[in-house]
Amino acid sequence: EVETREDEEQNVKLTEILELLVAAGYFRARIKGLSPFDKVVGGMTWCITTCSFDIDVDLLFQENSTIGQKIALSEKIVSVLPRMKCPHQLEPHQIQGMDFIHIFPVVQWLVKRAIETKEEMGDYIRSYSISQFQKTYSLPEDDDFTKRKEKAIKTVVDLSDVYKPRRKYKRQQGAEELLDEESRVHATLLEYGRRYGFSRQSKTEKAEDKKTVLPAGLSAAEKADAREEDELQAAEEQRIQSLMTKMTAMANEESRLTASSVGQIVGLCSAEIKQIVSEYAEKQSELSAEESPEKLGTSQLHRRKVISLNKQILQKTKHLEELQASHTSLQARYDETKQTLTELKRHSEKLDKEQAALEKIESKADPSLLQNLRALVAMNENLKSQEQEFKAHCREEMTRLQQDIENLKAERVPGGDEKSLSAGEPRGGLTPVMTHSEDLDRRYNMEKEKLYKIRLLQARRNREIAILHRKIDEVPSRAELIQYQKRFIELYRQISAVHKETKQFFTLYNTLDDKKVYLEKEISLLNSIHENFSQAMASPTARDQFLRQMEQIVEGIKQSRMKMEKKKQENKMRRDQLNDQYLELLEKQRLYFKTVKEFKEEGRKNEVLLSKMKAKA
Repeated sequence: EVETREDEEQNVKLTEILELLVAAGYFRARIKGLSPFDKVVGGMTWCITTCSFDIDVDLLFQENSTIGQKIALSEKIVSVLPRMKCPHQLEPHQIQGMDFIHIFPVVQWLVKRAIETKEEMGDYIRSYSISQFQKTYSLPEDDDFTKRKEKAIKTVVDLSDVYKPRRKYKRQQGAEELLDEESRVHATLLEYGRRYGFSRQSKTEKAEDKKTVLPAGLSAAEKADAREEDELQAAEEQRIQSLMTKMTAMANEESRLTASSVGQIVGLCSAEIKQIVSEYAEKQSELSAEESPEKLGTSQLHRRKVISLNKQILQKTKHLEELQASHTSLQARYDETKQTLTELKRHSEKLDKEQAALEKIESKADPSLLQNLRALVAMNENLKSQEQEFKAHCREEMTRLQQDIENLKAERVPGGDEKSLSAGEPRGGLTPVMTHSEDLDRRYNMEKEKLYKIRLLQARRNREIAILHRKIDEVPSRAELIQYQKRFIELYRQISAVHKETKQFFTLYNTLDDKKVYLEKEISLLNSIHENFSQAMASPTARDQFLRQMEQIVEGIKQSRMKMEKKKQENKMRRDQLNDQYLELLEKQRLYFKTVKEFKEEGRKNEVLLSKMKAKA
């Protein structure tokens, strides 16, 4: 491994880098089991991918890499930084050698860039998600707004029609034309009933000026200004009056009778007028014929006969034209009826064919099901007829009620009331209204009770729907399951890191405890040697015995050392085997995640193809 410079400044920069990454949202930097290289490089890779730049790394599944892998990874990161326009220079050996002093400004710039990218994309993603939500769903406030929108628009339109400007006056046709634009503007405003002055003072100021009396101590200039304002006001009033004298009041549109309407009325009654004129002419001719022929000459009699015959010819000709027109209309009606009959025959044949086909299907169908369908169809027809009868009854009832209301309004006229009261006649029209009001109250109570029952049923259904909604909400969605999975993985990694750290503490404790035991044994042995050394050196026999004991002690220590060495070798072999198994499992895990990623991509492609096929279908 490359030797790193472990000083206080490097540790401070490492701590600041990890705090920056955690603050930016890279919480993997909190895992204590990861090396500083994995934390820093993982954070830099995360920032680069957050800024929408591609980098070919698989850091999540290749922890504790070799030196070659670290150098290759550092070179990939450094090659991306110029494309991101990073203002700080960084070399691959600085990342691999964990030179945190030079890495810190780059990480600081990457974190700042990642936060800015998140803020830029946040509004876009939020607006896109809202638009996708609004394509399928809607909030209660939107539904209420949609329901109230049409009514509100209608109300605004009605109000604008009611309060729109109405012309009250009109300039006379013989009036002289106004030359200046200001006079034309004010004349137009006066036509619509709006009166505006020409002076600079407001109406309240004018009223106050009228009420106040000039004090005696005012100067001549102030009196002149007041006099000038009064003159302006008088001229203004005179000008308004002159404009008003050239205007006439507008008549109501409803009471206006135009020449076109008179022509329409005359046109409607023209046939009756012609008939009356012809009848009058016939009567006149009959009266003239009844006069004594002695008084009339031969030429006059002949002339009158010719006139009467011409009139008869005209009448017969007119009658013939009417008969021809009637014959033409009857012929057209005959042709139309004949065509309708042909269409009805064709439709009848079509219905006969469909009925034969239905009878074939009916012969193959279930008799009980057909009987139920017939009963339902008959019930439907019965309900339709009842509905029509009920509507007709309601219309009749409404007509009768309106007639009763009109009668009551007519009876409430003061003259009619006084006459009826003076004559002592009772109001016989009130009794049916009172009985009908009782009938309406009874029907109202029945409908109210029915509405109460329907609301109870609706509340019960709403409760059931709410219960089903809660049950559906209790089942987590795919996105929630993915979040739970990610959170469980993070918790598992944290737990494994804490467990590993705890195991290291236990191992350290056991090692120190064994070391303590051996040191205590060594101290007790040295103490016993020190105590017995002077006695053993006193005589040759005791010295030989002391040396034999020392040899036995040394032999026991050698055997203990050999046992510990053997145990150490066994643990080392077991560690190597577990490490090999761990690397195999990591490779399988990497392959598993790679397969899952490819499977998700294929699933997404499959969904896209299915959507395209549905769109084509």
